[in-house]
Amino acid sequence: MKTLLNNIDLNEALFGNSNIGFVPTMGSLHDGHISLIKKSLKLSNKTIVSIFVNPKQFNNKQDYKKYPRNIKKDLKILKKLKVDYVYLPKINDIYKAKNKIKVKLNKQDKILCAKYRKGHFEGVIDVMTRLTKIVNPSKIFMGEKDFQQLLLVKRFVEKNFKSKIINCKTIRDKNQLALSSRNILLNKNNLNKAGKITKNLINFKKKLFKKKNLKNLVFKKRMNLKKNIILK
Repeated sequence: MKTLLNNIDLNEALFGNSNIGFVPTMGSLHDGHISLIKKSLKLSNKTIVSIFVNPKQFNNKQDYKKYPRNIKKDLKILKKLKVDYVYLPKINDIYKAKNKIKVKLNKQDKILCAKYRKGHFEGVIDVMTRLTKIVNPSKIFMGEKDFQQLLLVKRFVEKNFKSKIINCKTIRDKNQLALSSRNILLNKNNLNKAGKITKNLINFKKKLFKKKNLKNLVFKKRMNLKKNIILK
């Protein structure tokens, strides 16, 4: 495994290579990331994993500072997986050049998370288009856990580059909670609550296909979860 600390190292390492698989991460790697990397190793000639905590996608500076980081552990995991390259850029490597791609969400996109996390998806799309231009991969492997994010990134990247976004299934823990680097910030009580909410919603989803008046059912489920799990 070769560690690339800047864009010069990256350009030298990737020169002449084809069918490059790229797994963009913010580090604090878990089994979800590992599943993406394994898929890239299987489908690509060379695999490069980036670790970059992107400041532009955080709405809160404290949230950015608290984001879990464990670079030594991450490098051990990547080495064990026999990844070809790990890219550890600095902020200047990513943001020095001006992004020629205009990143703006349509009105119909400003729903779900985008409605409440102002600027978040714009920050994610911005960094992903920059990384795609820098790495120039054939394939980019992304999880379906953040599905809204996946769809928005896919639209912008595949419109502006030849790189193909490869959707990868969500990896969950024994309580059906989707694996996330941020989960480490939750205490045991909140992890249990999150697991109960997840199981409840998965079961609810299965029943929805057989029901009518979905808007009313969703509202009632929301109130039920809030009363019996979230505020309990």
